Amino acid sequence: MTWSPAEVDLWLSLPDSILLHVFSFLNSKEVAKAGITSKKWHRVSQDDLLWKDLLYSEFSVSRTIPMAPFKSSWWAEFRRLHYLSPVALTETLKEHTDQVLHVSFSHNGNMFASSSKDGFIKVWTVSWPCQVKYSADMKKHKWKYTQFSQFNSLDTLLLVSGVHFGPHSTSGEIAVFSLQDEFMLQARVLNKPYDIFGTWLDDSYLLSGNLHWLGDSTCSVLWLNKATQEVDSEQVSVVMRLFRFRNFNSSTIRMVTVADCSRFLTDPATTANTHRSAGPCRPISEEEAPDMNTAASQSEESAITHHFSSGASHSGEHSELLASYDNIDVAYRDHGGRPSASDKYLIFTTGSETYTPHQIGIKRIRPQQKVMKDPKTLLQENALHGFHGMDGQDMVEFDSVDEIIELHGHIIGMGLSPDHRYLFVNSRSWPEGYTIREPLEPPPIAEQIEMHVFDLTTMSRVDRIYTSHKAKTPNDECFFIFLDVANEFVASGAEDHNGYIWDRHYNTLLAKLPHTDVVNSVAFNPQDPEMLITASDDFTLKVWRSRR
Repeated sequence: MTWSPAEVDLWLSLPDSILLHVFSFLNSKEVAKAGITSKKWHRVSQDDLLWKDLLYSEFSVSRTIPMAPFKSSWWAEFRRLHYLSPVALTETLKEHTDQVLHVSFSHNGNMFASSSKDGFIKVWTVSWPCQVKYSADMKKHKWKYTQFSQFNSLDTLLLVSGVHFGPHSTSGEIAVFSLQDEFMLQARVLNKPYDIFGTWLDDSYLLSGNLHWLGDSTCSVLWLNKATQEVDSEQVSVVMRLFRFRNFNSSTIRMVTVADCSRFLTDPATTANTHRSAGPCRPISEEEAPDMNTAASQSEESAITHHFSSGASHSGEHSELLASYDNIDVAYRDHGGRPSASDKYLIFTTGSETYTPHQIGIKRIRPQQKVMKDPKTLLQENALHGFHGMDGQDMVEFDSVDEIIELHGHIIGMGLSPDHRYLFVNSRSWPEGYTIREPLEPPPIAEQIEMHVFDLTTMSRVDRIYTSHKAKTPNDECFFIFLDVANEFVASGAEDHNGYIWDRHYNTLLAKLPHTDVVNSVAFNPQDPEMLITASDDFTLKVWRSRR
């Protein structure tokens, strides 16, 4: 259409109020184009209330949700959601030869690690194009595949968790690699069941697990392992028992992680709580004294052998395993008051009604000096005097769980916000009112995945659920869908061949990130949340960056 000079002058001379009214009928792309017509149109196109309406309408945000804390411009918020979110595909990485199960970033944002059913753990650089910096084939250690990885906070060590060979193997192992010494193997620790995964307690110690039979029931024991060796063999770690939990109805402890209270116990005025509480769980400060149950025990000497034995992978290599076990768990039972900045929370999935994980367990870990005995001396003393459980007793004391959060569904993934204040949980709900009559026959689960949020400062559920991602596998075939959280975004995989990314505050879906098969895991670059990695069963990793 051709305009006459008079018509052009008429449009350019429209009063601001009329021009703004005209702009209100345009979408964001049209408003942006109109803004480059003239200085006046550009000024009017920057009207903040105009962009407020565009944000609410184009991102389907509820108008009951105000502007995010510490933000001052709706135009800037629209730009952040549209232009600064990592939704543009920039690379597809094809170095793995089987399903990619997990991806994790280093804390400095310079590297990320990928785990795969091809048995490899790979560490990549983030600079474009992404390249493999380190690679290790864990099948030579009798691993079936690698499942999980985590960098310590100094980014000097990498924890890698995997599954042992076997058609129905529930046994796994944790390996620790140095990121300063050409990816040298530092330690190997048994981990059973494998989906405990393992996690760092601090930069030098990691948590692993073991499962013990006590008659017709089981208990889960969590061990504190030194990540680097002080002896010649990588098979030997310095170890202490941290907690022992009794299991019910065939359930076990799984998916352990640790929240550092020092990250969120700051001045409340400086901590942005962008979530609304929706009814409290029982606060951890109101906990009762632990209820110690007892049951017949295996000998701890047997537990030592079991903890570091992984069948054929270690047979003949080390007939004597040197390890130190100190009973430190009693000191951690000092309850009372709010957590201090030196406390940490052990977080894990568990169950009480059925074997599938449907509860979040939280146990406070207080600082405690770790006294490490010489491992050779300890084993010699045990062999000389005999060893029949802790303190020479034949009965086992179990640690209580400080907080239990019921999800009423199958938990398939969880992750912490960068400040460790919020816990995000992927869950597939059970039918409402369903009665479980047999622990080995869990309820059917929904195809819709729901991401729930819990505030660890108040132990309360947040009034916000992220949805859209889906899964179709039944409960007996259900697998992990890992999520990740940035300061302003949250992302998750899904079985419907897409990754998903939402804005945390506005609770709105920003984009689907397509693959050609199940998306198992996602990870934000912690130093640059405009970069996101997705890992998929289609054998690829995809790198997504912002439109900037």
